[in-house]
Amino acid sequence: MNRSIISGEDGARPLDQAQMDDPLFVQSIARALHVLSVFHKAEQPLSLNEIAEASGTGRSAAQRVIHTLRALGYIERDETGRGYLPGIRVLDHTVDYLRLNKLIERATPVLLDLRKNARERVDLSLFDDLRVVYAARLQSKRETFFATLVGHSVPTFCTSGGRAIMAHLTDAQVDDIIARSDRRPFTDKTITTPGGVREMVREARQTGYALTVEEVLVGEVAIGVAVLGPGGRPLGAIHVAGSLSEWTPDAFRSRFAPLAVEAANAINRLR
Repeated sequence: MNRSIISGEDGARPLDQAQMDDPLFVQSIARALHVLSVFHKAEQPLSLNEIAEASGTGRSAAQRVIHTLRALGYIERDETGRGYLPGIRVLDHTVDYLRLNKLIERATPVLLDLRKNARERVDLSLFDDLRVVYAARLQSKRETFFATLVGHSVPTFCTSGGRAIMAHLTDAQVDDIIARSDRRPFTDKTITTPGGVREMVREARQTGYALTVEEVLVGEVAIGVAVLGPGGRPLGAIHVAGSLSEWTPDAFRSRFAPLAVEAANAINRLR
């Protein structure tokens, strides 16, 4: 079985040999979840051969896993009958996570107030090592399809929320994230050098928030503030994002940094 199964920027969580040799580790469950994980980066339905190749699973084993997951509703045929897609049962687990997560529960009313006051897009993301994963997305008047999706993730190193989170980590932890990240740029404004990322993290430590300008999306400016758990451990971040067609970076910072910091402090006080 592929060693890199089931935290990377694509959601895959690498396992070492000791973890896989643990007598409590169930290889068949890991294989099934790894088959499901191949859809993370898919842009269309996948064939059996594509799933087998992407998952590092033999064709025969992949076929058995797909058959079982189809029977349980976790994989289904696409409308043409020639490929496979995640099944509707996957959404049952998504809603379970969202409704049982205490951070999302206490953050939601604060985010709603922030969205009302800011009148720009407001997000809550959760920290998952090299990436942050959107758990709540309150839209503004202009959005793309992907900007509406809960579960969409972006790299920690180059996003406002990710850098706000990194500001609450040690220098060694920051360096580790930078070293393991795939630092290919999203735009020509993406800061990818280790020194440049460290400088942005230092700035976030000083100001209490991180500002990014067109580092992930052309035309977007965003502010991120960390949401903290016990002991000051960063759990995630709230973001406010706007358009450079309406705001200069300095005007956006002046208008929304105080609102975002206040909202994050309100969530932190509720824990």
